[in-house]
Amino acid sequence: MKRTPKVLVKNYLFILLGSFLYALAFDWCFVPNGIAFGGVTGIAQIVNFLIPVVPIGTLVLCFNVPIFLVGWRVLGGHLLVSSLTATALTSLFLDGIAAVYTFPPMAEPLLGCIFGGAVLGLSLGLIFQQGATTGGTDILARLAQSKMAWLPVGKVLMVIDLTVILLVAVVFHSMESALYGIVALYVSTLVMDWVLYGMDNAKVAYIISDKPEVIARVIMDDLDRTVTYLQGEGGYLGQPKRVILCAFKQREIVTIKETVRQADPAAFMIVTPAHEVLGEGFGSYHQDV
Repeated sequence: MKRTPKVLVKNYLFILLGSFLYALAFDWCFVPNGIAFGGVTGIAQIVNFLIPVVPIGTLVLCFNVPIFLVGWRVLGGHLLVSSLTATALTSLFLDGIAAVYTFPPMAEPLLGCIFGGAVLGLSLGLIFQQGATTGGTDILARLAQSKMAWLPVGKVLMVIDLTVILLVAVVFHSMESALYGIVALYVSTLVMDWVLYGMDNAKVAYIISDKPEVIARVIMDDLDRTVTYLQGEGGYLGQPKRVILCAFKQREIVTIKETVRQADPAAFMIVTPAHEVLGEGFGSYHQDV
């Protein structure tokens, strides 16, 4: 998709802001409180602890360069350039902030853990929204999935981050460092999802009933939600079934369940999360052309 100069400027301004917040969270909350960090930055933490003369930001950039060289074909043009920019800016801010001011440790490390995780999640959400990554383990996970399509990227990233966090704790000789790091990782994931998908995550319901028209009419008339019929077949008797597909806001789940129960107490209903729903009644499409 072609991006106009105005859109590109906006994208890279947000990447700049996200990179600064990433570095600020690390230098302000993680470093002075000895909180373990995951991914390539966590590996840089370990090397910096063993060889303090080498700045963490410089190490992050050095570690990411070979990863980018290996993964450039997977990333593609825009993602490669934007991700390289995000990585370079993050490295620059990491060393720049550390050189200008050394933050003191907080009286309560848990505050650094929670607040640092929140700022980190915000920064990653802003960067990911612009079609960029922070490099490192994200690219490695994409490469792994390109070879093994069945491999879930999210779980690969989680395993890598947790492994690095534990290694940092071993080097620091502090299990508390790992525990704080895990909490920070959880908080950052929640905030990042909030930035990317919004607070009111949608749900999708699959409803199997002998009264599909009755349920669909009530949902459309009383809840002002559209439905779609899917064609199914009962596995036991082989009878044709009309499956109702309906997307709705998370806050409407109780109303949906009660509506289905009243229309057909014997209905079979499956509710699944939907992180992003676009269309009438939900989010809008934003095309950067």
